[in-house]
Amino acid sequence: MPDRPRILGLIPARGGSQGLPGKHLADLGGRPVLAWTAAAALESQLLDRTVLSTEDEEIAALGRQVGLDVPFTRPPGLAGDDVPSADVVRHAVGVLGEAWDYVVLLQPTSPLRTSEDIDAAIRLCHESSAPGCVSVSPVRQHPEWMFRLAPDRTLEPLLEHGPPADRRQDLPAVFALNGAVYVARGEHLECDDPFAGAGSVAYVMPPERSVDLDTEQDLFLLRTLVETR
Repeated sequence: MPDRPRILGLIPARGGSQGLPGKHLADLGGRPVLAWTAAAALESQLLDRTVLSTEDEEIAALGRQVGLDVPFTRPPGLAGDDVPSADVVRHAVGVLGEAWDYVVLLQPTSPLRTSEDIDAAIRLCHESSAPGCVSVSPVRQHPEWMFRLAPDRTLEPLLEHGPPADRRQDLPAVFALNGAVYVARGEHLECDDPFAGAGSVAYVMPPERSVDLDTEQDLFLLRTLVETR
């Protein structure tokens, strides 16, 4: 980028997980899950510093081992599963006490995102002058074909604009956040949603790099993808 901004990479990895305990330390292709995101961040051409935010001593030790900066311990009050990511980001930036043009949130539960994905999302945000950028991927199940169940178990279309299309080819493209890359301009960090608020742009990633780790089934799929690629 011609006018080189200062960019912070932040990896949030709390110790507690209800869906899959210890998921950041789980083995994936011969190295811990956390190490995959650390490697992508450290290989980025645009991140100036990459910091790990965690309250867990074992995760902190692993972070240092794989080359991450671990300058503070996250307070327990910010380590619950109901704490918004924006609060974790604002805490980290406040503790570091430095001004950043962009902050890039990299969840370790998206281990297959690459350094190229990180840099492309940053460039897209910068070049479009958007307040934020989030990574997305095509949805597997289209909302046109989704239903709610009424109390009597009859089907109610999720979308209320008429009957669904008969053919997949007739459906408009729909995307979902995949959790891999979140970019926000520094001056927008105090917004309610600094990453995916009004005016934010989307960086599209393929499904094979968009698997989000939350369950044993996700870990099985990730291991299969790593083994076969």
